[in-house]
Amino acid sequence: MLKFRSVAMVAGVALLGVACGSQEEMPQEQAPMSFEEFKASLTQENFPDGKYIFDHDIALEESELQSYYDNNVAPGVGAHSGSLAVYYVGGDIKWSSTAARNITYCVSSSSFGSRYNTVVTAMNSATAAWEATANVNFVHSSTYDSNCTASQTGVVFDVRQVSGQGYLARAFFPNSSRSARNVLIDSSSFGSISPYTLAGILRHELGHTIGFRHEHTRLSSTGCYEDAQWRALTSYDAKSVMHYPQCAGTNTGDLVLTSLDKSGARSLYP
Repeated sequence: MLKFRSVAMVAGVALLGVACGSQEEMPQEQAPMSFEEFKASLTQENFPDGKYIFDHDIALEESELQSYYDNNVAPGVGAHSGSLAVYYVGGDIKWSSTAARNITYCVSSSSFGSRYNTVVTAMNSATAAWEATANVNFVHSSTYDSNCTASQTGVVFDVRQVSGQGYLARAFFPNSSRSARNVLIDSSSFGSISPYTLAGILRHELGHTIGFRHEHTRLSSTGCYEDAQWRALTSYDAKSVMHYPQCAGTNTGDLVLTSLDKSGARSLYP
């Protein structure tokens, strides 16, 4: 999810990589923090059953924290596999070819109120960008919009509005449980966020929903290294839609898919 602040706009929508044919920088080995320190470092959403947020815009349920810590934090910095980056834990975290063609979602008419049509339009634009380059298909199941909650089993994920969360929007990965499969849009996304747009923010967030990591986690020099649980699909791309501008990114203007984003998406979902 991008979490933008001040002039540099910290990606808390957050925006979400090792480069092919080049030697990339590796973070320095350091003693891992304890589980208690790791948990304390995370932000928890300020509403009932609020998830813990890591990487600025990815949600973890409390029951998932220990597993994430054991696999990503306790071992210290791990080895990268390869030179857009896909979430990788013993294999690519992605949708099956069948599931990728029917990623259903609802848009909460009650939580967005008068902003409902704005969100529907932005989602249409963002989903179209990924559908135009990868073999994925997002389906707006509007019949569930009046009862669009985290427990709505008629869709793969729900899109709802929240407020005061410290991010513009947040998302999930394909292996998330249904209760965590939400794209939550903070009310701040409807304010002044130029040069970004709501559609741009959602293009970034939807990249997470089909398995893509933050591009800036691939280099320690970005100042935003996260962990080693990813596999490179392309060479490093500082302009990627999955790269936070404030993490040494070179993308200016709105968040859009680059040619490398497109080739990486096609390689994962041919």
